[in-house]
This record gives sequence, structure tokens and C-alpha cells, in this order.
Amino acid sequence: MALSMTHQIGALSGTPITTETGAVIDSTATVNASAVWKTPTPNLRCKIQNPDMTDGLSPPISPCRSPVLNNMRADLSVACRAFAPEATAETTTTITEIDKEYGQMYKQGGAQGKENGVPVFVMMPLDTVSMSNTLNRKKAMDASLRALKSAGVEGIMVDVWWGLVERDQPGHYNWGGYNELLEMAKRHGLKVQAVMSFHQCGGNVGDSVTIPLPKWAGEEMEKDEDLAYTDQWGRRNYEYISLGCDNLPVLKGRTPVQCYADFMRAFRDNFKHLLGDTVVEIQVGMGPAGELRFPSYPELNGTWKFPGIGAFQCYDKYMLASLQATAEAAGKPEWGSTGPTDAGNYNNWPEDTNFFRKEGGGWNTTYGEFFLTWYSQMLLDHGERILTSAKSIFESSGVKISVKVAGIHWHYGTRSHAPELTAGYYNTRFHDGYLPIAQMLARHGAIFNFTCIEMRDHEQPQDALCAPEKLVKQVALATQAAQVPLAGENALPRYDESAHEQILQASSLNVDREMCAFTYLRMNPTLFQDDNWRQVCVVCEEDEGREGC
Repeated sequence: MALSMTHQIGALSGTPITTETGAVIDSTATVNASAVWKTPTPNLRCKIQNPDMTDGLSPPISPCRSPVLNNMRADLSVACRAFAPEATAETTTTITEIDKEYGQMYKQGGAQGKENGVPVFVMMPLDTVSMSNTLNRKKAMDASLRALKSAGVEGIMVDVWWGLVERDQPGHYNWGGYNELLEMAKRHGLKVQAVMSFHQCGGNVGDSVTIPLPKWAGEEMEKDEDLAYTDQWGRRNYEYISLGCDNLPVLKGRTPVQCYADFMRAFRDNFKHLLGDTVVEIQVGMGPAGELRFPSYPELNGTWKFPGIGAFQCYDKYMLASLQATAEAAGKPEWGSTGPTDAGNYNNWPEDTNFFRKEGGGWNTTYGEFFLTWYSQMLLDHGERILTSAKSIFESSGVKISVKVAGIHWHYGTRSHAPELTAGYYNTRFHDGYLPIAQMLARHGAIFNFTCIEMRDHEQPQDALCAPEKLVKQVALATQAAQVPLAGENALPRYDESAHEQILQASSLNVDREMCAFTYLRMNPTLFQDDNWRQVCVVCEEDEGREGC
């Protein structure tokens, strides 16, 4: 269902009611993503004191409010209880009864209202499927999906890891855990956004587990280290195969793009009975963290720290060969031997470098324009190649295609926008880097998915001239000009009222359009704690006939 953003977030708010039954929760406990789906620590366990309910659940106070059970809504306590390893068969029966009753109550309490607004999805844990290709914590997952559905959430987003499914042999796909998850989502009436995750998990913000690329791909990268992105100091990055070799048969006789296409085709064939009904969107991974960008700010081993400018990733032999050919075609062969040598290091600030400084910086010279145009075009061409395959594979299947773009908001207030440039977005005070991306996506009918929707300018370090709100507005204007749908997600897990208010505000974007969907990062035990759901319900006027993805 496509409820308003206010309704879907507000439906998870509530006012305490008195009951004789409930879950005991230490609301002061804190949990981060690394604890997801692991055995709960004692201060997070949800002990059932009395499984027999003596008080009936009262109807919702308003379309944006619902009751809570001993400081936790009934359906959310169900999900939390499922994490308790000592849960018994009796507990499971009680969970089912409570969930059934609450689900019916929700339907009677306003879910039949207007079907306009911004549908909300919730992102699954990174390790939803285990390294042995089974579904992790099935009991918790099942209860959690029931809770999300009863709360009015549209669906879930899940990473479908290349490194898990095609791990051992090229062309051999094991969909085990994903079969279980998608069937479970279907059973609960939830939609699924499936992310084709062709990158390594581990080394980025929020990565709580490590899932490498397929073993056989890793073996090829060991034989030829230039398959990995490389910086000017020779440091290799193995998160994602360098786009410089997209069309070269470097992976056991196949090109990387062919491998991605074969994977998507295998997914389509295995889940064809769910496409367009349960699986409604395919987000195609195109770089580190699944984003269309270069791995210019890797956190692994402390290489980069916020708010450093990052570093160009164009020093593997395949990227340099392309640079050389482009320079020679432009009549400037001397520009093709290397990238900028005065762009500083990962943790510099723009004014620390000759290339990015505002006065006389190399970024604003003829050479700078040449290099940045080539670097950003390599990224656009990469996206074009993969989207061409994805569109062909999923054509007539009823699913939408989307691509995620990173919300690089730090140093946005400078002239050079250095962190965006090193990531491959040619966005400066004098050059729009997001319109070409939006136009490329529009050619393939793809959705532009953007992060950092929850952030406010004043919450970020102002000495680093962070401006996430201004960045989101620029992206919204670019997608509007290109006539491409815009979806959003939060960049970091946030449960506070300020972030939720910002998400609500950003959903309308104030540019005569709104987001077509929002994905909330991320489902974990912390998400189901009462304090994280009890946000102020903002009553706002909803427009009729809003555009959806």
C-alpha cells in the first residue's frame, strides 16, 4: 500500500496504554548494526512475563497513532520477543495471536484511506542470508516482517550478494536463503526491492559483516591486481572490479559486465513467478556500497576519515590506458600518463591542495576540465553498459530498475566540491554533475535513488561546509529536468525525531515534485525499541494523484 510518508512513520508512534502483559525492555540500551540477528545481550532480551492477554487492544487514536503494549506496540514487541532464544512454542502461539489481532486492528484503523503518498520500504540487515546460503534468524525475520506489514510498510529492500550466490564456481548460483526470504515476504504481503550487490561488503560506513566477491573472481584479481581500483600510491581497493576492464574477458573468459548480466538473468529465471508482484524493483549495484561511484573514500584500515576529500581511483593499467587514449585523441598526449599529482591525499581538505583550492586550483583549468570530464564519463559509461543489460533482461517482467547515487555532502559549500570529484561526480560551482547522471538513467527508464535524505545542514560540521539539504535539492532539480523518478534513503541509521521530520520534509522536496519511494536504513533490534518508534506524528496535507515509482 502507498500510504503517506507521515502515516507510515507516524503509524509507528503511540501513546502508552495500561495492560497486565508486556515485554520488559531496557530502553537505555543501545545497539548498533553489528548486533543485528545475533543472540541478544541480557539488557535487550524481551522476557514474556504473562503470555495471556487480559485487556483487549484499543483502536488507533488517529490514523497516525497506535497503542503500545507496556511501552512497546504489540506488533513491535512481537518482533523483539522473537529475538529471545528462550522463546517457547507457547510464546510462538501468543505471538501469532497478537499479530493477527493487531493486523486486523490496523486495517480497521485507517489503512483503507487514500492510496497516495510516498511508499516506505525497510532495508534488511546485511547478513540476512548467511555465508552458507541460508536465511539467518528465521523466527525473528518472520515476526519482524509481520510487524512491518501491520505497521503499513510497503515492503523491504535486501542485498542479493554476488559473493554468496555465485561464490564457488562461475555460472553456479545458489539462491537458497533468498528463496526463503522472498517467499516469506510474499506470504506477508510485502513488496521487495532486490539489490544486485556486485560489491564486497566490509570497509564502508555501516558494514557490520564481511562478504567478499566470489572466490573465483578473487583468484583472478590475485593474478592481475590491476583488476582492482588503484590510487596514485599504488593502494589497491578490492571492493568492486575496476570499471576500466568492463569489456575485457578477465573473469574466467567473461567480462565483468557479462558476469553481472548473467547473474541478473539467473535471478530473473529463478524468481520469475515473483517478478512484478512481490519483487517490484531491481536496484543494480554499480560500485562500492552498491553506489554508482569510485571507491574514493574507503574506511577500511583507516585509509579515509570524514570529512576528507578522498582520492582519485584511476591508476590501474586499464583506467590509465583509457586516459592515455583519450588524451591522445584530444591532442594532449602528455595529459594521459597519470591523473592529477597535486590533489592531496585522502584526508586533506580542499584548500590543502593545489588542485582543489578555490583560487587558481587545477580543477578550474583546461587540464582539470579534460581530466574531470574523462573521469566522470568513465563512470557514466559504466552505468550505461550495465543498465543496457538490466533493461534487456527485466523488460516486460513488471519490475522497475533503479540505481543508487551517493550523497557526498561534505565540502559541498566549496567551489571545487572535491569529495564529489574524486568519487566521479563532476559537480562544481560551475558544473552540474548530477544532471548527466539523471539523463543517463532517464534513457533507460531507471529510478534515481539518492542517500542522505535524513540530514540537515546545521547538524553537520560547518567548518567542512557540509550541505546535505542543498545537495538533495540540487539532485531533485536534476531529476526533475531529466524527468526521471527520484527515490531516497537515509545514509546512516537514525531513530530521532529530528531525522524523521527531515525525512517527511524531504519527501516533498519543494520543487513541484516528491520522492516516489523511501527506503529506511535499517531493520535491527534497535528499530523495534519503543523510544525509536515514538516520534511526533506531523499532520500534513497530502496532495492527490502523486507520482509513484
